[in-house]
Amino acid sequence: MCAYRSTLSRCVQVLTCAGFITLSPLAWANSDADPWEGINRPIFSFNDTLDTYALKPLAQGYQFVTPRIAQDGIHNVFNNLGEVKNLANNLLQAKFHSAGVDTSRFLLNSTVGLVGLIDIATPMGLRRSDEDFGQTLGHWGVNSGPYLVLPLLGPSTLRDAPAVLPDAYANPVRYIGDVPTRNSLYGVGLIDGRAQYIKSEKLITGDKYNSIRSVYLQSREFKIRAGNVEDDF
Repeated sequence: MCAYRSTLSRCVQVLTCAGFITLSPLAWANSDADPWEGINRPIFSFNDTLDTYALKPLAQGYQFVTPRIAQDGIHNVFNNLGEVKNLANNLLQAKFHSAGVDTSRFLLNSTVGLVGLIDIATPMGLRRSDEDFGQTLGHWGVNSGPYLVLPLLGPSTLRDAPAVLPDAYANPVRYIGDVPTRNSLYGVGLIDGRAQYIKSEKLITGDKYNSIRSVYLQSREFKIRAGNVEDDF
């Protein structure tokens, strides 16, 4: 086991170094400093405007016309599809127990749970993971680097931004051959994901950019350290 973890750690670090070797030394700086704020704020403003006039109204309309039970079912389906990403990253982090739970959840919810419409695994004590490749890199010691706001995608860091690509390949929707069906699922997933944050917007106070940056960085630290952080935020 130790040999496996050592080898996996070296592989992840080598791949990461290869991907980041040409990037600025700021990649290893303290992300709280936000050295790219001058670039981040205009991108944030663009994203916020697009969200205000397009994505948020769509999410609100979706919540208004869709019965709550249907919303829960749709959300469960996308959570179930996300188990593939969770499983892949738990394996890369050598968290074999969690990977086993991910597998059990996916099999149970995909069959007895009617393709994921009903989450029967959680009441059975199989707790859902929330893993991604950015967390995998963080698990093996890769620093987050500066805070970064991506066009359309939103808050990220120099470590997390490229990690979006490996996670995209772990999304089963990507492999659906029928293009209209695949794009429709992408669209519904986007609206469902946005709808989950409508209520939490009320918690944002003061400067919106600073608030979202703080919440994002703290939540990432919390997830990577599995809740073992110094500050109780």
